[in-house]
Amino acid sequence: MSAIAHLAVLDDEPDITRLLAQYLAAHGFRVSELHSGAALMQMMTSDPPVLVLLDLGLPGEDGLVLARRLREGFRCGLVIVTGRGDAVDKVVGLELGADDYVTKPFDLRELLARVKAVLRRLEPGAPAPAAAPARDGRALRFAGWQLDTAARRLTGPDDREVALTGGEYELLLTLARHSGRVLSRDFLLEATRGRAAGPFDRTIDVQIGRLRRKIEPQPDEPQIIKSVRGAGYLFVPAVEAV
Repeated sequence: MSAIAHLAVLDDEPDITRLLAQYLAAHGFRVSELHSGAALMQMMTSDPPVLVLLDLGLPGEDGLVLARRLREGFRCGLVIVTGRGDAVDKVVGLELGADDYVTKPFDLRELLARVKAVLRRLEPGAPAPAAAPARDGRALRFAGWQLDTAARRLTGPDDREVALTGGEYELLLTLARHSGRVLSRDFLLEATRGRAAGPFDRTIDVQIGRLRRKIEPQPDEPQIIKSVRGAGYLFVPAVEAV
């Protein structure tokens, strides 16, 4: 990642894009202000940002559709910043692959911290969360899968690479490094995102669901990532560091 990270802020309100651009630029980022999905798609091919801050409430456009297009066609961080605080919107946004979801009004310092956290997860060879115990080796093998921690790449039993978002990668890495231990939602959220869970925070549950659809032979009857009622999640397979 370049020394000066390029961020794109997409919102239909110029006052908000200007505020965010000025604040983020003051903290060392290059920021592009955008006001339409078309402008964002054009930038993704001409001057792609490493992270997009996306508003969902764009007039005449569906922000969730834009989020899906970003995830399907480009490699970048995605933080949804929106006034739509409904739990359904948040769950859908996270299921589409957003790395974080921030509702308006927001604290600029908190938003900056979340942006930096996502960017750290995007760095090639980014270190594992401090809470995770160290293991030797650059890759972890489990149940026929291999997670390359240097390239941040997941390969399946059929040698096919499976794409992971930054958040999914961090969650899978944390689970694998704590194989055989029941991990609470609070622990997983703190380890992967550096923040505490709110009373209705379903971020980890949504990401667990996405991971299961990618690595479980039968996602509805998971054998790799099991739920432990009232306690959290258990990563079942033995993990070998190679």
